[in-house]
Amino acid sequence: MCLAIPSQIEKINEDNTAIVNTMGVRRLVSLELLGEPIEEGDWVLIHVGFAISKLNEEEALKALELFEEILEMEEQHENYQSENVQG
Repeated sequence: MCLAIPSQIEKINEDNTAIVNTMGVRRLVSLELLGEPIEEGDWVLIHVGFAISKLNEEEALKALELFEEILEMEEQHENYQSENVQG
């Protein structure tokens, strides 16, 4: 399964890379695969270190909200499992 995460461009570098913010984590990504111009503040989808497409802010925020829900459900599942482990 492939997963692409919405991230906001914080700084664009001269070497066609950018610093992005992904759910509070800053990372360096390549812009080589983007087929459209971007600016600082734009939202992009990140997959394995590459920005692969541009998103509008509404799409990005909705996707991040879904990611947070998934992470919360995963945490609840892990808590349930650890409470019900028989030793």
